[in-house]
Amino acid sequence: MSDLIARLSTGARNAPESGIVEVANAGRHHEALIPLWVGEGDLPTPSFINRAVKASLDRGETFYTYQRGIPELREALAAYHQDLYGRPFSPERFYVTGSGMQAIQLTVQAIVDPGKEVIVPSPSWPNIAASVEIHGAKTVPVAMRESNGGWSLALEDIERAITSDTAALFLNTPSNPTGWVASEGLLTAFLDLARKHDLWIIADEIYTLYFYGNGRRSPSFYDIADEDDRIIFVNSFSKNWAMTGWRVGWVSAPPVMGQVFENLIQYSTSGVPAFLQWGAVAALTEGQEFLESQIERARKGREAVLQGIRKIGRISAAPPEGAFYLFFKLEGITDMRSFALDLVRETGVGLAPGTAFGPGGENFARLCYARKQDHLEEAIRRINAWLPEI
Repeated sequence: MSDLIARLSTGARNAPESGIVEVANAGRHHEALIPLWVGEGDLPTPSFINRAVKASLDRGETFYTYQRGIPELREALAAYHQDLYGRPFSPERFYVTGSGMQAIQLTVQAIVDPGKEVIVPSPSWPNIAASVEIHGAKTVPVAMRESNGGWSLALEDIERAITSDTAALFLNTPSNPTGWVASEGLLTAFLDLARKHDLWIIADEIYTLYFYGNGRRSPSFYDIADEDDRIIFVNSFSKNWAMTGWRVGWVSAPPVMGQVFENLIQYSTSGVPAFLQWGAVAALTEGQEFLESQIERARKGREAVLQGIRKIGRISAAPPEGAFYLFFKLEGITDMRSFALDLVRETGVGLAPGTAFGPGGENFARLCYARKQDHLEEAIRRINAWLPEI
């Protein structure tokens, strides 16, 4: 190790390379690329959102702004939540961040001291674990139970992992990467467990509208929690409104924490640019039709890949209950990282290796199906044609 690297902070020195980015870097310039490795669709941000940003720029709104978010966006977030969950929300519980990723980072800073532990069901999106570890705390993965491609979370497994150092429980539902969705009964038991042990919950419900069961959305902690429960919700504009490159997200937390989050935002980015926030206002207030088309697109993509894999005898996966990923096993493949790298280099189909998602994901690959149906069908065709060669 060079002397310069050795003198870095432990968190920076040990920050893991993203297994997803590794595959993306290997295939980014393939002439016939079908990139299904990351969690985004293939549509650009719609024009009505872009127009709102241009209007803000034309008004000269390029100065420092509210640390917690412009009032119009916080009010729009409150109205969006009220419509979605059927009860009142105060704008004072919403804090605008520079992405969902930063929402997680600030939440970890707010509630987890260095050296403490955060319990994370696994397989899981790798960035939560990295955020905890870079902060100097410890991630404690708890394996979800998998049977015939389906997933479940056993609360007794979570409780066994709790120690005197545990500060928080993290839960992502609908789940990236597995597509698992927590029932309201499980959420209630999860919340009871957190109350019993006096723990925080970090709730990542970013995919709540990508739900293939009954109802408009998946079950939520909002359905069962009291206003003063120790739950912090992290979310983003990325998935719903095709805004992955914008890096705008939000935290939802009890209003009493407002000054804490204002301070943390001040000392990280000093606030999200006002013109970007006006784009987010447009997404919330004008974006319902686009949002519905996004969800329908994912639903059709889900059916396309499920039909496609049925023709490949070596692939097994349970239909995802939510989100927009297929997390599947491939018979005869024991090294998913090498498989994903070879696949993208030789066929142009980019998948995320399950090794990127922590314990329990090693024998899986993740495919994002929030894409054009013909691209998904072509990706399955290429995988099928290539498999006999390996």
